[in-house]
Amino acid sequence: MKILVTGSAGFIAGYLVPCLLERGHEVVGIDNFSKYGLLKKSFDDHPLYHFTRGDAKDTELLKSLMAGCDQAVAVAAMIGGISYFHEFAYDLLAENERIIASTLDAAIWAFREKNLKKINVLSSSMVFESCSTYPTPEGEQLKSPPPISTYGFQKLSCEYFARGAWEQYRLPYTIIRPFNCIGVGETRAVTDKEVFSGNIRLAMSHVVPDLVQKVIKGQDPLHILGDGGQVRHYTYGGDLAEGICACIESEKAVNEDFNLSTPRSTTVLELARLIWKKINGSREFRYVSDTPYSFDVQKRVPDVEKARRILGYEAGTSLEAALDEIIPWVKDQIDQGRI
Repeated sequence: MKILVTGSAGFIAGYLVPCLLERGHEVVGIDNFSKYGLLKKSFDDHPLYHFTRGDAKDTELLKSLMAGCDQAVAVAAMIGGISYFHEFAYDLLAENERIIASTLDAAIWAFREKNLKKINVLSSSMVFESCSTYPTPEGEQLKSPPPISTYGFQKLSCEYFARGAWEQYRLPYTIIRPFNCIGVGETRAVTDKEVFSGNIRLAMSHVVPDLVQKVIKGQDPLHILGDGGQVRHYTYGGDLAEGICACIESEKAVNEDFNLSTPRSTTVLELARLIWKKINGSREFRYVSDTPYSFDVQKRVPDVEKARRILGYEAGTSLEAALDEIIPWVKDQIDQGRI
């Protein structure tokens, strides 16, 4: 199968593209390097990978790339950590609307005029920002109040774009909702402003790499946002990529939406203690609570039964195993002066 991946130089695509290539798929990638600057990826020279530097808002360019593809995966978006939601409240809405509209416009054309079979749209667990049912099943975003953040609202809009393209043009879709993807390869964005947590400048305002770098740099007591009771499901990028591949390959995924996540709940404080122990051993763990951001959702717990039942998908990598990969990578980034 030949698959277009927008945002192919980004964090999630850094796991997805190799997964697709390993499964024998041909991948067409497009990215404008707007977030991290020019990057070199391990798969850039793979014979089945074809990269174009360009903007996903360029609909005519997307049409030319989709013309020979069987499916497309809409990954490209402005995305960042929690401080990003506040710093770019308008741009996250406006820019991402332009990106998804361009992508769906091209996909509808390729479906009607060429051989595109389906569009796969990456949404976000943030569509459940205002939900109060736990674990949260697919469909709950349609019963709950809308997300409060512009980012969450726009990701919900992406889902409506996909459903609208089906209703009007019969373009098949799959909606994919990652939950707190963690892994290696995400560096500081070129647009990030100076954000400090205690005496440490944050790397991405994403909790795992930022806690890791603060502990490595010797912050004591460790600064965490809020009281540490926030519940998250930290899903390893390699597991997420396997789930996305299952959504692409399975006929059962057509016109469905899936929560892709580890089933394990972890509080921020539990995460902080785990990272501290892996780096500092038996040294006494101490922390202080900083004022949280307003969009710091207190509880995000997905129901993962649908993905297990329909796709046979389960995220099997433990948080401990993921941290064993992430911690050395963050240390190397610090040593190289990138974080």
